[in-house]
Amino acid sequence: MDNFQDFPIQSNILKAVLESGFEKPTPIQIKTIRPILSGNQIVGIAQTGTGKTAAYALPLISKLYYAQGQNPRGLVLAPTRELAIQITRHIQMLAKYTDLRISVVYGGGGEIEQKKKVEAGLDILIGTPGRIWEFYKKGILIFKNIQVFVLDEADKMLDMGFLPAINQLLEVLPRKRQTLLFSATMSERVKRLYSDFMEFPMVVEISPEATPAVGVSQEIFMVPNFKTKINLLAHLLDGNQEERRDIIFCKTKTSANLLFKFIARRYGESNVKIIHGNKDQNTRMNAVHEFEEGSIKYLVATDVVSRGIDIHGVERVINFDIPLVTEDYVHRIGRTARAGKLGTSITFCCPQENYYLLRIEKLIKQKIQLLEIPEGVEITETPFEEKQLQDREIDEQRRKMDPEFKGAFHEKKKIKKK
Repeated sequence: MDNFQDFPIQSNILKAVLESGFEKPTPIQIKTIRPILSGNQIVGIAQTGTGKTAAYALPLISKLYYAQGQNPRGLVLAPTRELAIQITRHIQMLAKYTDLRISVVYGGGGEIEQKKKVEAGLDILIGTPGRIWEFYKKGILIFKNIQVFVLDEADKMLDMGFLPAINQLLEVLPRKRQTLLFSATMSERVKRLYSDFMEFPMVVEISPEATPAVGVSQEIFMVPNFKTKINLLAHLLDGNQEERRDIIFCKTKTSANLLFKFIARRYGESNVKIIHGNKDQNTRMNAVHEFEEGSIKYLVATDVVSRGIDIHGVERVINFDIPLVTEDYVHRIGRTARAGKLGTSITFCCPQENYYLLRIEKLIKQKIQLLEIPEGVEITETPFEEKQLQDREIDEQRRKMDPEFKGAFHEKKKIKKK
């Protein structure tokens, strides 16, 4: 299939697709849209940035098409508020020439307004597990008319501990429904999940598990300590004289806050925003919106946005810290090189992070290109306290691989006095 006109979907939907800038269907769309329209249960596995949302949104809109009744007929479950909002915008864009009523619910604010929209009547509901279950228990949501249930980013759902909430929802959804599960990876947990509640699903795998997005140039620098990371980051950002946008990922909120303050002080507060779990919903949404619009050049983030957020035009992802969850590396670098574009991923690796680097390279089945630290970047001596923490962490990692390993920091036996 070379174009969207080859799919048996209504002309109004095709018009919205073309106006949205989609030129040709992606592999995941080619292999799933027709089967979904035919009523098949689908498990779709594809890396980030490959068009999974449209793969289920187009047939979902086509199957429901007209506004009908008071209660939702389509339900899409997403792991985070940001992704739920992103999916909602995407579906609304593709359904703009229909009269379908589409809304989103999520925790962290706006409960009264969300409740009003649900009670006003809707056809497609997108939301996070906690808020959807909360609204169901209060009688705000009624699921008896659900025809299509979509579980998006299933692997992330499991990583975030949503399995009990998913099971609760599955117990109250109509048994006679079409179920679609989409995931970036096909882990054993994902297999167990869909095996428990899907009968004879059609499994579509577009790319090998945890394959980095095509078009991403991956590079890595080995650095001795935090201060050298800062010096290297400053060198890279100083060279960003164009209107290029960078996402800078950190593994902790503390690290992200320190980095945000450094960038704001050096390049101006108007050029940088930060998002992590402690930021309220409006702050996070505004930061993503300003970054999308190009109002700011730098977005500092923890892995709260490492997947699911579709921001076009991100030329570079900088991993200031290597993620502790190995799969998150793939999702981080998937924020660039989206929709067939090219992009660069640059990773900083301290000695205690080498353990996670090896796991990443094993996962993606390739070596990341090692670069020398550029001239002019000051390589500082590692402070004693930081060196101690590094050695302790390295010891702990070696114990994971070898339980018999004692290390430099094992507890010494007490010597009994005579």
